[in-house]
Amino acid sequence: MKILLLEDDQLLNEAISRFLTIKGHTVQTFRDGASALDVFKETCYDLLILDINVPNINGLRLLEILHEDKIQTPTIFISAIIDIDDIAHAFDLGCHDYLKKPFHLKELEIRINKILQSEYIPHSHLRLSKNYSLDMESSILRFNGEVQILSERHLKILTLLANNRNRVVDYALFQEYAWDNLDVELPTIRAEINRLKKNLKEDFIVNIRNMGYMIKKPI
Repeated sequence: MKILLLEDDQLLNEAISRFLTIKGHTVQTFRDGASALDVFKETCYDLLILDINVPNINGLRLLEILHEDKIQTPTIFISAIIDIDDIAHAFDLGCHDYLKKPFHLKELEIRINKILQSEYIPHSHLRLSKNYSLDMESSILRFNGEVQILSERHLKILTLLANNRNRVVDYALFQEYAWDNLDVELPTIRAEINRLKKNLKEDFIVNIRNMGYMIKKPI
């Protein structure tokens, strides 16, 4: 999983990053909110871990800006703040969990696993490949953070595949969902999916011979 960590305490930043890397995650670290915000123009993340009191743009404001831009990535706040209004504000902004400092790194791992098991990520912000992600609420496709424009049919095809990651989508489902049950032949469906694949900058739609197509969940 690709994680953005915003923590201005250098020792804690390094400890969290090292721990999560050992656990198999990819972690990109920042110590101020402005720098973290800049990378969202280029990179998509599966999870945000945000301290609240950081320089330039604090963690709460950062999440506000991301939501204004229709970026809704699962978020855990970590902070020494005990003010109930700030904690309530964090949850109002859509964070999924809150950890009060100091905390054990194993507890952070438990909270991350809880988010994964509750399937917040698959139902809101789906990663399709290394650089592609699909916001399921707004039906916006992004490549490295940049919005990608697709035709309505191509977006339907991609949404159907995204909702069924690691499962083969057969031709009948494409006909029902992307062609609104119109009587279309298999070569027409194959040709349209191939056109979609050519429009994408990464090849992540897999053809399962004589069965259909699928998107595998990225590691």
